Amino acid sequence: MIREAKECELNEILQLYLYLHETSIPDDTEHLRTVWSEIINDKHHHLIICEVDGKIVSSCVCVIIPNLTRDVRPYAFIENVVTHKEYRHCGYATGCLNYAKEIAKSENCYKIMLLTGAKNAETLDFYRKAGYNSTDKAAFIQWIDRK
Repeated sequence: MIREAKECELNEILQLYLYLHETSIPDDTEHLRTVWSEIINDKHHHLIICEVDGKIVSSCVCVIIPNLTRDVRPYAFIENVVTHKEYRHCGYATGCLNYAKEIAKSENCYKIMLLTGAKNAETLDFYRKAGYNSTDKAAFIQWIDRK
């Protein structure tokens, strides 16, 4: 089942993020809970999950960004695409991306952008097969206090 995350699912999502690039789960602090509350209650922030047999196995974040160009149409931004190691190559991440695309369409977005830190051909091919290209724009990142 693909759907948006529920407030009670923070710990399971943090566990899944260990398969993204995290090396540990953040401490359960007031700051963490405040950020989680902001995310889960923000109408523009969609944390999409794929649940299999009651377990969250894949996820992505889709943020809808209001915009003053393109006839005042918003755009969508995708980040944190991740699938549990034991559930890869089953179409779960594709399902999450398709769900995000439907959100973007329903919000009248004119485009969806996706950034990935992956360099391996398999992951890049996955994004291409999902309909994304790396030729229309160049992405630049400036890290602030990178840890």
